[in-house]
Amino acid sequence: MTFENAALYRDITDFAHDTPMWVQHGARTWTEAGLLVFVALFVAGWWRARRDSPHAFAIAALAPLATAVAYVCSEVLKSAVTEERPCRAVAGAAVSLAACPPHGDWSFPSNHATIAGASAVALALVRRTLLWLTAPLALLMAFSRVFVGVHYPHDVLAGLGLGTLVTLAAVRLGTAPMTRLAGAMRTWSAPAVRWVMGPGPAPIVSYETPVRR
Repeated sequence: MTFENAALYRDITDFAHDTPMWVQHGARTWTEAGLLVFVALFVAGWWRARRDSPHAFAIAALAPLATAVAYVCSEVLKSAVTEERPCRAVAGAAVSLAACPPHGDWSFPSNHATIAGASAVALALVRRTLLWLTAPLALLMAFSRVFVGVHYPHDVLAGLGLGTLVTLAAVRLGTAPMTRLAGAMRTWSAPAVRWVMGPGPAPIVSYETPVRR
């Protein structure tokens, strides 16, 4: 931790205490429940992909899986770095708006920021226009972790970067095999599997004008 990073953390947490109570309450709610928005978007992406090509379905299925891989990578890195939370380590800082996690729940990188970054990128790969929604949500999630006092700024920046890189790599490596699997599973007769996979794109019906003789 650098002096500049601790100073920025203090500046942000001091600012948080100067905001209205409804802002503080909203930040506490968003920083924990905001990830559910990404879950809902994953479900919507899967539902839409059920009537799309195997390739599109593969990316929609990989999106939450890639995010889960990013989370595991974040946990592994946390265990290796073992950085103490700023709500205990930074002297003279304002009391955190959220409960300070217990010792052993390390700070670097931020799991929430990692998941948010991974989700934002994964959903943008499912549907490019979603980036206009998911990127601001991910940045808001990352900032909220510093705002409520449980992470340093560098924790959330690292989390966003880690989530992005892991997701891009996971989707790139997994798309081809997942596409083949999705195409094969759509031919299965099991009702549950067929419902999960969906019917795929509707067949193109060609209407030809009969030739008069």
